[in-house]
Amino acid sequence: MSADGTDSPRRSPRASDGGAPVSGALAIVLAVIAVVAGFLILRSIGNDDPTSAGGGDAGQATTTLDPTVTTVPIATTTTAPLFVAEGAIVIVANASSVNGSAGQMTRALEAAGYTMGAAANSTEGTLDTTKIYFDPANDAAEAVASSVGRSLGSGVAIAVLPDPVPTDVGSMGDATVLVVLGVDKAGRTLEELNPAATTAAVEPPAAEETTTTALAG
Repeated sequence: MSADGTDSPRRSPRASDGGAPVSGALAIVLAVIAVVAGFLILRSIGNDDPTSAGGGDAGQATTTLDPTVTTVPIATTTTAPLFVAEGAIVIVANASSVNGSAGQMTRALEAAGYTMGAAANSTEGTLDTTKIYFDPANDAAEAVASSVGRSLGSGVAIAVLPDPVPTDVGSMGDATVLVVLGVDKAGRTLEELNPAATTAAVEPPAAEETTTTALAG
């Protein structure tokens, strides 16, 4: 009531006087912040998902083989032994003009480690160069023949044993390697023929005639 006793009209509250409008605006701001924060959190979780980027299990390695690459096995090589004496018997047949040279060479090769048969004469006449024959029916004969060739030095031809056998007896018995001793190797020691030979060769005894045949050892 006013001073004059009359009732004064009540004043309506202004928007700035009350808290309701301000509180509503703050709620809207907080809601927006919450939405933005939730969006950022969901986005972060999506980026950290190991299945979203790679499409596979976390920590699982994937190996891819190149179909254009061909794997080739490494070839290995074997070296044949230089000295082979086992598995074949060797006969020396004289085809030189050096008397007793087949017997001398037989003893030299025996001392070197070869298994030797009795010396003989060749039916091929006098040869300038030595030849070695081997019987292919014996698996070890070719290797032994090659080894004998190395023991005799260079220039020795190696071939399959012909038929008939070129010896004065026409047979080799159990032997499967035949050395037809020519002029080039006759009367010489293995040390003279091949100083670097990988055999146990020693100086052979002096040549001596052991049969009544003129050229046989």
